[in-house]
Amino acid sequence: MALFLNGIAASTGIAFGKAYKLTEPGLSFKKIVIENIEQELTKLHTSIEYARNELQHIRKRTAIELGEENAAIFDAHLLVLKDPELITLIEKKISSEKMNAEAALFDVSKGYVEKFEQLENQYMKERATDIKDVTKRVLAHLLAKPLPNPNIITDETILIADDLTPSETAQMNKRYVKGFVTDIGGPTSHSVIMAKSMEIPAIVGTKNASTLIKNGDEIIVDGVKGQVWINPSEEIRQRYKQQLRAIQAKRIEWSLLKEEATVTKDHHQIALAGNISSPEDTKQVLANGGEGIGLYRTEFLYMERNSLPTEEEQFEAYKAVLDDMDGKPVIIRTLDIGADKQLTYWKLPKEMNPFLGLRAIRLALHKQEVFRTQLRALLRASTYGQLKIMFPMIATVEEFRQAKKILLEEKASLKAQGIPIEDHLEVGIMIEIPATAMLADIFAKEVDFFSIGTNDLIQYTFAADRMNEQVSYLYQPYHPAILRLIKLMIDAGHNEGKWVGLCGEMAGDPIAIPLLLGLGLDEFSMNASSILPARSQLKKLSKHEMENLAKQAILQKTADEVVELVNTFVER
Repeated sequence: MALFLNGIAASTGIAFGKAYKLTEPGLSFKKIVIENIEQELTKLHTSIEYARNELQHIRKRTAIELGEENAAIFDAHLLVLKDPELITLIEKKISSEKMNAEAALFDVSKGYVEKFEQLENQYMKERATDIKDVTKRVLAHLLAKPLPNPNIITDETILIADDLTPSETAQMNKRYVKGFVTDIGGPTSHSVIMAKSMEIPAIVGTKNASTLIKNGDEIIVDGVKGQVWINPSEEIRQRYKQQLRAIQAKRIEWSLLKEEATVTKDHHQIALAGNISSPEDTKQVLANGGEGIGLYRTEFLYMERNSLPTEEEQFEAYKAVLDDMDGKPVIIRTLDIGADKQLTYWKLPKEMNPFLGLRAIRLALHKQEVFRTQLRALLRASTYGQLKIMFPMIATVEEFRQAKKILLEEKASLKAQGIPIEDHLEVGIMIEIPATAMLADIFAKEVDFFSIGTNDLIQYTFAADRMNEQVSYLYQPYHPAILRLIKLMIDAGHNEGKWVGLCGEMAGDPIAIPLLLGLGLDEFSMNASSILPARSQLKKLSKHEMENLAKQAILQKTADEVVELVNTFVER
């Protein structure tokens, strides 16, 4: 009888392959007294340099293959290797206690990890994970034992592991790694986000896959139902092969829609745009038939460097995106630094809860010279395309007015210098705070558009960190409470003649798309790989019928009831 495991369907799709267990080498060592301190210090610094070079290589490759947002994960890892306090403490242990480098590294990093893990703040707990990942890499070099490298796999495999670090995920070659299965992890972990970018199926949270599965076992990953089949029968294999053929046929069907407009079955036109993190990402959006850029996350311009980007550097980046999009609308979000996006060269104050602290527009208004530099670059670029400017994490009307006032001041200053600027720039806000959603009717009188940031809106509405596995069950995009907030914002915008977009993960979700269409959303902005499937789905839906679905959905009591309703309403 075929054995199967249940887990969380984190990245959709179906994959076949032989199990490849990602097992780490033994990194045990003995604590010894050394005689040659200089030799031990040299060994430490050489190993740190090897680890740094590896991470820089992984980061560069990730940026090229998976985009800047995924690559930025490794900035935190590189930051650990540059931390003078951490390195000095290791050096002192080697010098004063005559301790071997392996033991000194372990003792110091263990103290850091324990300190961070005791904190309640999830962001700080994630820093503990960064330290563990990085010090393990340095330790492996000290012991001359290479870490597992998924990049060396040359057969079609399913990767099996207790967990996957971002660096391990980034080294996968999707030509050979057809999917992965882990014991732990949640649907919003870094490895899962990267799997979605790579378009490979992933199942996490199986608890015991790495124990039950042996190297070479035949595996089927069902990334739709969240099932892992181990040495399945021929009947089961054939059933899944049929499903895979259907998926592949859909992909061919989707590819034919690249040049088409997004029009529903009852002739309503919808805008489908892409989310990007760097000018290079526009190529992927255009290759997938994107009708614009719904969200350009400019913070990544700030994150891979040793100093703030100059006005000229920012101008060139914004101009490049506008040029590439050739007149299609481009929404550029102003700087959203803080929380999980930290800069090595700009030390922000330590906060108990940085996700609710000095970040995004709050930081921009606090450090106006940085904000003004970005706004000048944006205004100068505005004549090269259809630019729209968006302020993130606006909580009050006063914040929006202050941000817009600064924008208008910089606009007047540039005009006085004779610098050409687009006169009719749309200025909007990203709504990700429930308080802002509740006052959408007030904001709609002052802004040109809304873009709903559901990733943060959902976690703030449920007071649950979406990166925390323990409360990930509360990340419920289909919950009636979220749908009611979205309806409130769309209705408020439309009542004032303003258009409303959505740029969270929800925009490309096949369950959410019929609901959002029915709620009246004007623009869906998503990962580039989701654009064509979304266009195909929308062309088969009637906006009028989905309006009836949405009316019923907001009256349900639970997210599960909403999903059941969608599945009965829509042929997927």
